[in-house]
Amino acid sequence: MKLFDVYPINHINIVKGRGSLVFDDKGTEYLDLYGGHAVISIGHTNPHYLTRLEDQLHQIGFYSNSIEIPLQTQLAEKLGHVSGKEDYQLFLCNSGAEANENALKLASFHNGKKKVIAFRKAFHGRTSLAVAVTDNPKIVAPVNETDNVIFLPWNDEAALQEAFQTNEISSVIIEGIQGVGGIQVAPIPFLQKIRTLCDEHNAVFIADSVQCGYGRTGKFFSHDFAGINADIYSMAKGMGNGFPIGGIIISPKIAPSYGMLGTTFGGNHLACAAGLAVLEVIERENLMQNAAEVGGYLIDELKKFDKVKEVRGRGLMIGIDLPDELANVKKDLLFKHHIFTGEAKPNVVRLLPALNLTKAYADRFLEAFSTTLNNS
Repeated sequence: MKLFDVYPINHINIVKGRGSLVFDDKGTEYLDLYGGHAVISIGHTNPHYLTRLEDQLHQIGFYSNSIEIPLQTQLAEKLGHVSGKEDYQLFLCNSGAEANENALKLASFHNGKKKVIAFRKAFHGRTSLAVAVTDNPKIVAPVNETDNVIFLPWNDEAALQEAFQTNEISSVIIEGIQGVGGIQVAPIPFLQKIRTLCDEHNAVFIADSVQCGYGRTGKFFSHDFAGINADIYSMAKGMGNGFPIGGIIISPKIAPSYGMLGTTFGGNHLACAAGLAVLEVIERENLMQNAAEVGGYLIDELKKFDKVKEVRGRGLMIGIDLPDELANVKKDLLFKHHIFTGEAKPNVVRLLPALNLTKAYADRFLEAFSTTLNNS
């Protein structure tokens, strides 16, 4: 049997990681400024994280949600405290797509409506409803197509207002910062307008925080910059530092009932141990402040490069928009300077490092980036 060939891959075999560094099977050191799609939030093989998981594994790794799992309650309490959303409710699942799937379903249960507003260049996942609200026809199969999704232009308040006036809207789903869409920051007035219209029309505001949440921007949720509360926040990626875990936190105005949502693996003992370890490290080491400071430094320095078209983002979620003639930069950073970065089409270099990235590693990247631009 061979693997189902759906991933374009770099032929590098990473076998070890430590903090913001990873190493291949030949012993070559790489600086990881991508964290496997924003997953590595507290650094590779973080000591506290390893201890938490190992200790839990020696006790019990899994049992179903048919029993009490005190770790879930502990995770909910810690998440409420660190995020500032202490009056919300937590439902645990396994991935970002599943989180968004459950958020959209829950919204429809809550108000009995069907129509969902999503935005151009959005990415919300690859499962049925999540991919239906994703603006990429190449990954939407015919079975996923639905008339219940209305795609609107980014930051168009008039189009948003009209959509609410002409449709029975169940929910609006929006990334606080579009990741796959090229690190597009949702303008504060636009997020506030969504909040106002959702309140006026009994619609649910879903804040997709899978990539832009969990402290990456310097606030726990990037939507917090707008000074509003969403009704549901979806989370995953950085939530478990590599262990599969996702979740949604839900406003107290949305009432649960038995059987409304469910999952086999969501909220298992190991996943909760991983989730608690991440929040404990974020809190103890002030990683949101570090993300704001080191990210702000990177953004300021990157804006000084004349060849860069635009630098977008907040904290340690950064997009470097480059002209066509610099399409080689990401590849050169990896193979000539051993630095992992991400990309967004057509030519945006994405930085999504661990939240404890040091200024020294930021400078190492800036030096390599400068060399790459000068040699291009």
